Amino acid sequence: MKRRWIAGAIGVLAVALAACAPGGGASDQGGEAGGDKVTLSLWSWRVEDVKAYEKILAKFEESHPKIHVEFKPFQATEYNNILATGLSGTAGPDVAQLRAYGGLQPLVEAGQLVPLDGKVAALSGFDAKLLEGAKGHKDGKIYGVPFAYQTLQVLYNKKLFGDNGIKPPATWDDMIAAAQKLKAAGITPFAVAAGPDATWTLPIVHEIFGNARYGSAKFRDALLSGAKKFTDPDFTASVKLLKDLEPYFPKDVAAVKIPDVQALFATGKAAMYPTGSFDLAPVLALNPSLEVGAFQVPPPPGSPVTTPVTPGWADGSFGVNAKSAHQAEALELVTWMATPEFGQLYAGELKQLSAVPGVTPPDPLLAEMAKNYAANGAPYTLLVDFRYGQPNGDAVFRDEVQKMLVGQTDPKAVAESVQKGVEQWFKPGN
Repeated sequence: MKRRWIAGAIGVLAVALAACAPGGGASDQGGEAGGDKVTLSLWSWRVEDVKAYEKILAKFEESHPKIHVEFKPFQATEYNNILATGLSGTAGPDVAQLRAYGGLQPLVEAGQLVPLDGKVAALSGFDAKLLEGAKGHKDGKIYGVPFAYQTLQVLYNKKLFGDNGIKPPATWDDMIAAAQKLKAAGITPFAVAAGPDATWTLPIVHEIFGNARYGSAKFRDALLSGAKKFTDPDFTASVKLLKDLEPYFPKDVAAVKIPDVQALFATGKAAMYPTGSFDLAPVLALNPSLEVGAFQVPPPPGSPVTTPVTPGWADGSFGVNAKSAHQAEALELVTWMATPEFGQLYAGELKQLSAVPGVTPPDPLLAEMAKNYAANGAPYTLLVDFRYGQPNGDAVFRDEVQKMLVGQTDPKAVAESVQKGVEQWFKPGN
């Protein structure tokens, strides 16, 4: 009787201890000691990707039969706070989808992630531009395996172009002439949203039309060294482009929401959609028969850069929780996420551009976007370099551009506001 009581007490204690362990805990069924599966918790901000990740992770489990992965997504707008709370305690994930650049830094500075240098050998073959988004800003260590990158360009409706005798523009004047012709035909030329839920897209639209105008990578380098500021005439001119293009945006653009512009483009009411590669899948989900093409925007008059560019950035990475009770298994998972097998599955199931070297997107249009980025890639400067402090440049810019579009400010004041915001924390040369 006494032995049974002791055995029962030990069992209760074991369950209690397991329940306190991060990323698995009570869901483990004996762990390695019993030879049963270890359950890893994988957190993400992509609630729309559940089915795709179930297929992707099933492939991992085929080759790693001792590990089961539970994919747990949260709303994107709430994810940052949820993840920070989870990683600071004992109820966080084993592996987490991590924001890039400035979004990663609070977790790095809090010591909540495992550095992957020397632990995931394949990272040495990743594109250095994409690895920037997964590195500590100060220590330069890699904290995540990049999973995707996004490119920026204009999607266009091939049928509407054909019906109106329009070809993808070779010059800025060609693009403006096409916009005028489409507007005269009762078609919205550019599907752009600037409503309260969509201001985050305004820096993206600016990058698409204005990256070459402000000087692209050379201007970025000058900003970082302190040789130039956002008040530079070239940057101000790039902001003015959005005001100049406003007549070709939807009516009352400052009230337009993202689902509205996706629907406008998918239903053929708008001919062009300046957006990221991330929007191709949602648009085709609305209208699978839509014939979509893409073009790089020709440099506007006066641009320091005279050839078209494709701005882009690392979308995020997968990292390991420093408090995970199953770091060895978590490292197995992120190591697999650096393989072409994962990259090809990711590109195919999610219709996204994989960051894994050597992966070819099965979608021809995505493959074209990847080719353009490889040949003419340009940094999305505000996102890549100016989200490391508060107020971050991207946030200031989007709010000021929205004001500009409703006539409350002008391009010069927008540029001045961005410079005033970032100089509160940004120190050139650091």
